[in-house]
Amino acid sequence: MTAAHEVITTVVDHGSWTSWDSPVTDEDLDPVYARDLAHARAVTGLDEAVITGAAYVQGHRIALLACDFRFLGGSIGIAAGERLTAAIRRATAEKLPLLALPTSGGTRMQEGAAAFLQMVKITAAVVDHKAAHLPYLVYLRHPTTGGVFASWGSLGHITFAEPGAMIGFLGPRVYQALYDAPFPEGVQTAENLEACGLIDGVLPLDRLPEVVDRALSVMMRARRTTQAPATAKVSVGVDVPAWQSVCASRREDRPGVRELLHHAAGDVLALSGTGQGETDPGLLLALARFGHLPCVVLGQDRRGQTPQTPLGPGALRQARRGMRLAADLDLPLVTVIDTAGAALSKEAEEGGLAGEIARCIAEMVSLPVPTVSVLLGQGTGGGALALVPADRVLAAQHGWLSPLPPEGASAILHRDTAHAAEMAEQQGVRSTDLFEHGLVDRIIAEHPDAASEPEMFSRRTGAAIQAELWALTGEDPARRLAERARRFDRIGRRHHLLAQAG
Repeated sequence: MTAAHEVITTVVDHGSWTSWDSPVTDEDLDPVYARDLAHARAVTGLDEAVITGAAYVQGHRIALLACDFRFLGGSIGIAAGERLTAAIRRATAEKLPLLALPTSGGTRMQEGAAAFLQMVKITAAVVDHKAAHLPYLVYLRHPTTGGVFASWGSLGHITFAEPGAMIGFLGPRVYQALYDAPFPEGVQTAENLEACGLIDGVLPLDRLPEVVDRALSVMMRARRTTQAPATAKVSVGVDVPAWQSVCASRREDRPGVRELLHHAAGDVLALSGTGQGETDPGLLLALARFGHLPCVVLGQDRRGQTPQTPLGPGALRQARRGMRLAADLDLPLVTVIDTAGAALSKEAEEGGLAGEIARCIAEMVSLPVPTVSVLLGQGTGGGALALVPADRVLAAQHGWLSPLPPEGASAILHRDTAHAAEMAEQQGVRSTDLFEHGLVDRIIAEHPDAASEPEMFSRRTGAAIQAELWALTGEDPARRLAERARRFDRIGRRHHLLAQAG
């Protein structure tokens, strides 16, 4: 087991560590417990199972909490709970991001219920820290189990873990004693938790400073520069047939959200899963910057969506995690729409697909932070609609939006798919139609389509996103939210009025 001070030394900038810990005072201890404490102190050189303090990580000042498993299994008693709570509250008062490095068997059994309830107090302090829009990062070490994992170890905005670490709620020794059988192998591992969408990734400790740097470069960066970024003028797009756009959007070599982030964004940190035991390859969640402007990115990943793995309810639950993350950190949200449609299956119905679409729309219309939606390619059905309701909506020239793919609309009205091109035209799915009706604010040019110039197209899209983020972060929040509601209220009504005027 790596000592807590060794972990701190590996993570922080050399010579920057300052302890926040006051000496522990023991009162009326059971003689056996007192002897165990004395032995732990002699072995570790620590007075408790946790150490707290502040340091710099890659130049970022940050507060840290670390457990030492050598000290009575890293267990949390009353003194340890008080120390952790005091440090979290101090980090909040000093407006510092917080990095937790737990390794623990959970509650200190020698102190019983009073120790058990420390987890509530620690959790409350973390909740207050996050309510102040301050980052809370967690790196789970081997092993992390019990009440620590079920409280402050599972509340990170982002969570990574040590390779091969045993992580779980129920300790295997307890399971063996209660059920007279070993706990199934391979369940309580960092790698399995990542595969299940419970944590964001697995990485060795020596890579943690790099990840913390990337995360805080987004989370703590100044929200707005003084000078507006250069960007092209708003375009109404090129008048091309709707079916031409549909076909262009379906090209296998068309750039998607991954190419957009690769060519046009900085400090990209991909996250994984819902944090609740689910992951879907059809949606990418990341922290990123466009220019100097930080944001949370939710992108429907065209590479992750196949006929065998269409966009499912898990992807939308993952999207809702991103929305909550943006609100928690007071970061703008950028959504990228690029889907052939959500899953049509028994599993999707039983997984609550319709409800997840509804909840995404509800969160998007009420999200307190600035929002930008980008219609990058196909925009089919409720899966697309779930990410549309933003303060600004951008569209690629060949991006389109429709309640069904044109073939589906043709099947409903004509009982065949032969009228798909005609239906695309009639339904006004093109970016130019959406711009005319007031849904789209800016059209991003394609020369002649994005697949022909993936890097330049991605850079143009990134520049347009940056310009909109800059404008939105300068607006009064209450006014921005009111205008968001009005813009969707006008859709349809505006089209009706224009038709009457014509």
